[in-house]
Amino acid sequence: MFPNFHSTEFSLPNGTKITLETGKLAKQADGAVVLKAGNTMILATVVSSVDAKDGVDFLPLSVDYQEKFASAGKIPGGFLKREGKLSDHEVLVCRLIDRAIRPLFPDDYHADTQVMVALHSSDPEVLPEPLAALAASAAITIADIPFAGPISEVRVARVEGEFIINPTASELADSDIDMTIAASETEILMVEGEMKEVSELEMIEAIKVAHEAIKVQCQAQKELEQLVGNTEKREYSHEVNDEEIKEKVFSDLKAQVLQTARERIVNKKKRSEAFKTILEDYIAQLPEETEEAYIALVEKYYKKLQKEAVREMVLEDRVRMDARQLNEVRPIACEVSTIPLAHGSSLFTRGETQSLTSVTIGTKQDEQMIDGAVYSGTNNFMLHYNFPGFSTGEVRPNRGPGRREVGHGNLAHRALKKVLPTGGENDQFTVRVVSDILESNGSSSMATVCAGSMALMDAGIQTKAPVSGIAMGLISDANTGKYAILSDILGDEDHLGDMDFKVTGTEKGITACQMDIKVEGLSYQVLEEALNQAKEGRLHILGEMSKAISEPNEDFKANAPRCEVIVIKGDKIGAVIGPGGKVIQQMQKDTGAVISVSETPDGKGNVSIFASDAKALNDAATMVRNITTDPEIGQVYSGKVKAILAFGAIIEFMPGKEGLLHISEIKWERIETMEGLMEEGEEVKVKLLDIDKRSGKFKLSRKVLLPRPDGKAHKN
Repeated sequence: MFPNFHSTEFSLPNGTKITLETGKLAKQADGAVVLKAGNTMILATVVSSVDAKDGVDFLPLSVDYQEKFASAGKIPGGFLKREGKLSDHEVLVCRLIDRAIRPLFPDDYHADTQVMVALHSSDPEVLPEPLAALAASAAITIADIPFAGPISEVRVARVEGEFIINPTASELADSDIDMTIAASETEILMVEGEMKEVSELEMIEAIKVAHEAIKVQCQAQKELEQLVGNTEKREYSHEVNDEEIKEKVFSDLKAQVLQTARERIVNKKKRSEAFKTILEDYIAQLPEETEEAYIALVEKYYKKLQKEAVREMVLEDRVRMDARQLNEVRPIACEVSTIPLAHGSSLFTRGETQSLTSVTIGTKQDEQMIDGAVYSGTNNFMLHYNFPGFSTGEVRPNRGPGRREVGHGNLAHRALKKVLPTGGENDQFTVRVVSDILESNGSSSMATVCAGSMALMDAGIQTKAPVSGIAMGLISDANTGKYAILSDILGDEDHLGDMDFKVTGTEKGITACQMDIKVEGLSYQVLEEALNQAKEGRLHILGEMSKAISEPNEDFKANAPRCEVIVIKGDKIGAVIGPGGKVIQQMQKDTGAVISVSETPDGKGNVSIFASDAKALNDAATMVRNITTDPEIGQVYSGKVKAILAFGAIIEFMPGKEGLLHISEIKWERIETMEGLMEEGEEVKVKLLDIDKRSGKFKLSRKVLLPRPDGKAHKN
């Protein structure tokens, strides 16, 4: 039936068996692999055009990961009832795959290439995210597409001191390290994760454990490649090169480029213009009849020359383009309460990178609803990162956040959520952090972490400790063995460097990291050195942040909502809500507070009351307590006359609780008639004298609260 069907399998350290299959599904793709682990099933396909489009000098690679709702037995919500735009979670998985595989395509391969990964069956005990890159790599490996793989990814968690590869959701909940690592058999390629203030050495240990598991997965892909027999890769020619032109450009311009680099121009625009002028002057002196193709090659080789010259300058001089030392952080300026009416805000400026960040505190009703194929629930902490065109002096349409914005925001989110307070009233609030990047010249995601930490403290949110972040770079020469680790990299240094390593943390340890490696042969020794240098920079930045704010403000700002949580009996929940929500809606209308009710796992109810002023909060809390508190004999209540009877009055002394105030209990003097004595709606203070054990009726008295004519105290 399927003559070209092949499969191979291996087991994870926890015993989970993983199978890679090809030749049965999606046979017209250049490569297609089905991954099965437990009841999880992922289909990965890759298609790459034979030729590159004219004028394309990069790899047009697109990676899409999608979780089919049918995989979890769900029907999508919304009007269309079908899978639509990728969720932020799916985008983040796309980035994990892309960042791992992109560096392994040849530099001169420019054909349109599309990798699609779909989750068709979801096993709750087998999380799909770390398996997606494995499936994608396997599909590329068995195709005839040039690729220096295979690679794989694993998720590694540490639970009670033990490392677990590809943990379950319950195991992740108890972990203090949660990292995703991508690697080939020999090299680490990508690292991303979050931690609970762990040390640099603990993080490196987790990477080593993950790499050992990845080696097994790479070997399985090679076995599948051999079974398929598609080991010969396609021939291609996507670039026009001319070594003579390259040598001439390098010979003619290298000295000028090096000289400009060594001028240590701090301003990004001026530095860019200086390098641009060299090229423009060179092209201007070429003969008028020079062909456009020749000029295009000159421009191409000039970019390579500029990159090589700057790298050489850094390695030889041990000083950077903007005159900083290798471990020097750019000048920092910090302030808080920058936005007058925000619940919390800050401005963080580091060199030519600037983040204006706000914090908004909301109620349970502001929680983000998550309705995904695999994950459903709510999220009460959000961080959004915005990167407008003007931040880099560009004209760019604003069409919503792209994958880069989603990824940078997620990194900052992971860095800060580890220090947020939890439990009690803290869980009743929803917090949204928004970082607007106003200037960017490298490390804008790390500026977001710093600004976000300060804004949270400014808002009065009792974070466990301030968090800072720093982006590290690397320039290395495999031939000479020389390398330079750069702290707080510029945008240019990110482009021309071999590593982009972002590390965030408190004074005690690391809370999140993200690393992309663009060069082979990064040793653990260099990695450890980079982490130690990052710690030095991180602590320096924390010191600068402390000049603006060093600990959270004691209380929220005046316009931020306050919260009080009242725990009630489970059988009182209905009374608070009322028929069709009538009671709770009326309380909100009368007080202006926001009230939400939720049931706890032990069957009780949490009534969360939010208000921007103390009176509204107290009024609403009093109403809730009146509804949910059982009447007590001997207590005094402020009641309202509901009805006048011939022999007394019906008094509502608690919401939903009415009792008889007999005519004999109104005054000490004898009263013959109720006429003119009371009016409906009148407020009256009464004391609860008794509760009839059989009927449950309430006996009230007003006269016991009045002085007795003979001056003697009443027995009750």
